[in-house]
Amino acid sequence: MRNRSAAAATRFELLARELEQQIAAGVLRPGDRLPSVRQACATRGVSPSTVFQAYYLLESRGLVRAVPRSGYFVAARADGVLLSEPRISEPQSGTQPVEVNNLVCAILGSARARDIVPFGSAFLSPDLFPLDRLRRALVSSTRRLEPRDMIDDLPPGNLKLKREIAKRYLRQGLAVATDEIVLTHGAMEALNLCLSAVARPGDAVVVESPTFYVALQALQRLGLHAIEVPTHVREGIDLGRLAQVIELYRPKACWLMTTFQNPLGSLMPEAKKRDLVALLARHDVPLIEDDVYSELYEGNAAPLPAKAYDRRGLVLHCSSFSKCLAPGYRVGWAAPGRWALDVERLKVMTSLSGSIPVQAALAEYLQEGGYDHHLRGLRLALQARRDSLFDAVSRHFPDGTRVARPAVTSCGSNCPPASMRWHSTVPRWRSASASRRGRCFQHAPSSSTTSD
Repeated sequence: MRNRSAAAATRFELLARELEQQIAAGVLRPGDRLPSVRQACATRGVSPSTVFQAYYLLESRGLVRAVPRSGYFVAARADGVLLSEPRISEPQSGTQPVEVNNLVCAILGSARARDIVPFGSAFLSPDLFPLDRLRRALVSSTRRLEPRDMIDDLPPGNLKLKREIAKRYLRQGLAVATDEIVLTHGAMEALNLCLSAVARPGDAVVVESPTFYVALQALQRLGLHAIEVPTHVREGIDLGRLAQVIELYRPKACWLMTTFQNPLGSLMPEAKKRDLVALLARHDVPLIEDDVYSELYEGNAAPLPAKAYDRRGLVLHCSSFSKCLAPGYRVGWAAPGRWALDVERLKVMTSLSGSIPVQAALAEYLQEGGYDHHLRGLRLALQARRDSLFDAVSRHFPDGTRVARPAVTSCGSNCPPASMRWHSTVPRWRSASASRRGRCFQHAPSSSTTSD
């Protein structure tokens, strides 16, 4: 079976390479139609799957584009060259002190200007959220609040909301008990509480390079040292280097974003997430998993978090509703595994409780349904805005360079070869045959952080 798979991979790569050479030589020019799948199969003696994989690979490189019901065409090219994919990072070795607060405050201050597009910020536009419906839920739930609820909903938080979160875990196959979930003031507090539960001043913590600035701020606040590990733009942290770092420096924890990492957007494949959890389990190193972007996937199923492979309670999973539903409500949570009681106690010591009315409002909104409908619309809106951005870059950058659209897929688990990912618009996906969809269902979303 392994030999047959390798041969198939060779055939589609050879076909893609030949077509790429013809495009580079000008034999195939912008606007030219590629041979249909049936024609390519007949003339080259290969299977439809091999042709599809070759075309997906060319599409992921920005060389061809698919037109619904018409086939594949050579993409229009700018006069310049395609921007190359960033190389894997090369951070300094060893533990490093952290000092980033002044820089972070300056960047966040610039993001408030309304006449600029804040590429340094990961905040979504507020017009993408169902604020009117949330407002109605807030009014309705507040009217029904009993005085006793103000006491009952102290940490770990509103029981109804925790049940709704546990149900969403269950939909992904994760059995997370409501007792493990601690509601917080957004994901930032969840992450900080988890870090305080597993590390003490002077300890070292592994972070990705580059990493999300909040991780560095948290390390600075607690007097911790950072160990940077190279991180790839597609597949996330370098596990080989991570294993070496664990042996050399014995870190107290890892703080990672395994799904749509900020700022790279990388998506760690499921097999690599499994290997990551196994590596940390061998050394008894906890993983603080920042997973705030998992609902912004492309395809029909969210990528699994690393917590899905945790059997020893070593993964402290943190997320929130801030990036996908209600940014101003500041409701997040932690599912901290074996540290659940520690995180709950730290929550009481630091901020006692979240906003009881806001938690109740989100619980009511989720119980009423419509959240998944909102998420589907949000993903479509993000895809449209991303495509508009790429089109504008291609048209207006004066040096003629162009940006390749990310290779994406129409499915929801892991795609073994990145070259098999399918850049698909929703109309194209809906018009595809069942057999064509079936060929894609085995594979995963790309490393793009944008949506369906």
